[in-house]
Amino acid sequence: MPSQRPLLPRSTPAASGMSSRSITALLDRLEARSVECHSLMVVRRGHVVAEGWWAPYSAERPNLLYSLTKSFTSIAVGLAVTDGLLSLDDRVVDVLPDHVPADVSPRGRRLTVHHLLSMTTGHRADSLAEAWEREPGDLVKGFLRVPFPDAEGTRHAYDNATTFVLARMVERVTGRGLPELLDERLFTPMGVDHAEWDRVADGAAFGFHGLHLTTEAVAAFGELLLREGLWGERRLVPREWVRLATGRHIGTRQLEGWSYNPDALCGYGYQFWMSRHGYRGDGAFGQLCLVVPEHDLVIAVTGAVQQGEAILTPVWECLLPGVGEADSTRDDAVLAERLRRLSLAPVPGSADPGRSATAGLDASAEDSALPGGTAVTVDPVDGGWVLRFGSFLDVEAGHGEWRESSPLGRPVVATGAWQGDTFVADLYVITTPHRVRLVVDAGAGTATATWSTVPLTGPDLTLHLRSPLMTRPDVA
Repeated sequence: MPSQRPLLPRSTPAASGMSSRSITALLDRLEARSVECHSLMVVRRGHVVAEGWWAPYSAERPNLLYSLTKSFTSIAVGLAVTDGLLSLDDRVVDVLPDHVPADVSPRGRRLTVHHLLSMTTGHRADSLAEAWEREPGDLVKGFLRVPFPDAEGTRHAYDNATTFVLARMVERVTGRGLPELLDERLFTPMGVDHAEWDRVADGAAFGFHGLHLTTEAVAAFGELLLREGLWGERRLVPREWVRLATGRHIGTRQLEGWSYNPDALCGYGYQFWMSRHGYRGDGAFGQLCLVVPEHDLVIAVTGAVQQGEAILTPVWECLLPGVGEADSTRDDAVLAERLRRLSLAPVPGSADPGRSATAGLDASAEDSALPGGTAVTVDPVDGGWVLRFGSFLDVEAGHGEWRESSPLGRPVVATGAWQGDTFVADLYVITTPHRVRLVVDAGAGTATATWSTVPLTGPDLTLHLRSPLMTRPDVA
């Protein structure tokens, strides 16, 4: 477990010109709309003025950031550019010649660092799945083989593979792995002593996804950006690169099949999204680093929502009006107490001591976390249960409390209860936004284990309990 040494100084909302009532209003809005947040940190004038974690999530626990990882890769590119090892005009085919397919198109040959950073390569949709289908062992080559229907630089299309290619280009010119480079140049100087990276099958960091950091580390990253690359008195990132990366380079469009989100239409920088206010690093399911320079404000959020809009609009409507306002010390104290008591709901029901159950798993649902036919056993132990899944996975669950175990290397935190003849448990893959709901019908001898939100790297629960996670998205 990482240390809890603070990265940022603390203050009260009132002392930093922030309304505690506005933060309370944000919590009220999220609760009223059943928006599942896991953590919230508000930084005003360089000081943390509000912080809270919804149990069982906690301050010291690194969390999977999904595509918020891309913004860190952007900074790594900036470091390579600053060192004179890479330029915005460098072409993929020149930096990674051994990954260029023989039939690469003229448009593919012209792609530069700028096109990758701004996601203006000429693809009209995310190329990741098709790239891996075309070249399962070489995503760079697969990316260059996916047709480019539009001219480079003319259209934005959110494309995960662009960031993977950038990560490989940085590694080629620096001779360092992406995690090692960022550890040396960014995380260690900032005091971030635990950054974990999920990796593809050959051991390389995804680059576009897979970084795990604590909420405070995310907030500290936002503060570094807000100060244009300064950490205290030490310059870690050139001011020019921060301005370039977080400025608008291309317009963005409404994605077909996605809900309308005004913040998604504000434009795109270099692996950063522009917002109605400021800019942001943005990861799936509500992993956010919001930077609002005009208000000297940083907001870090983790959660489990389908669209970031569920968090962004409440932030703008509830929290932002409180900037520049100060409430009473009593209001600050009320907010602090509420933040200390944040919690997701444990499974309701009885302990029914001594009762056990066995069942076979029905995996017919698309979001099933385990294979069909898996033997499921619920064994009572010490005021809780051991949940056994075949011979390959044992998970501990508490009653009215969360109980932690690490059966395959990564922690899972679980709570459960009997509801009549049915046993129900929630299994939180606590270093990610995701959890599994186990339902065992003791009378029928059947069980289901389904995800609340299915991880983007696949539904197999055992995969997400192994450390480090080494995978790639499923290829049909």
